[in-house]
Amino acid sequence: MIHVLIVEDDPMVADLNKKYIEQVEGFHLVEEASNVEEAYQCLDRTKVDLVLLDVYMPGRNGIDLLKELRGKDEQIDVILITAASEKEQIQQSLRLGAVDYLIKPFEFERLHEALKKYKENYDVLQDKRKVSQDELDQIFSKPERQSSHRVQVPKGMTKTTLDHIIQVIRQKKQASFSTEDIARDTDISRVSVRKYLKFLKNIDFLEETLIYGVGRPVYQYRIKTASPIDFEFYH
Repeated sequence: MIHVLIVEDDPMVADLNKKYIEQVEGFHLVEEASNVEEAYQCLDRTKVDLVLLDVYMPGRNGIDLLKELRGKDEQIDVILITAASEKEQIQQSLRLGAVDYLIKPFEFERLHEALKKYKENYDVLQDKRKVSQDELDQIFSKPERQSSHRVQVPKGMTKTTLDHIIQVIRQKKQASFSTEDIARDTDISRVSVRKYLKFLKNIDFLEETLIYGVGRPVYQYRIKTASPIDFEFYH
């Protein structure tokens, strides 16, 4: 179990971070502090593996605490969770060994990602005298992030139906498919499916090819790339 200390002067933010921590397996919140002095008191009486640390607080700031922890060679990791987004502040935190840096406001998924990655690294290094190169590469590698693009769902279409069609398309991966294929797999009329596929083609999610053979030509579709943009649809 990874023991966590939250150092945050805003009670609402501290409570939100606490709820986030409680939702992630393998982490246990042991203490909360609203300033650096309280943080030291917590560290004196409690075992802490990870500190979720704000920067701007009354009195000494979070960077001061991070500097002092490093100066004392404390075996404690730090994730900065702060509104401070200045380049110099971020660089200083990274040089002082912060394992991640989250800028407020952030979504739970981003904190969950940070904690998941931290736990993976923590588990690799626990109770090991030697670590392999592959394990080190796992620790230092950065997960690739897909870019996201917000797209408005046109009138006459619903986000629910669009999401359902995209889910079926993603299951086909790089395989080609026709309007009839999607209509059959989604139990949606061919006319409606055709409209949604044209929309997905127009926003560059799909590529479209007209296949000539016996009888009338047939449109074939496939996902445009192996790792398409992460589209976010809204009305």
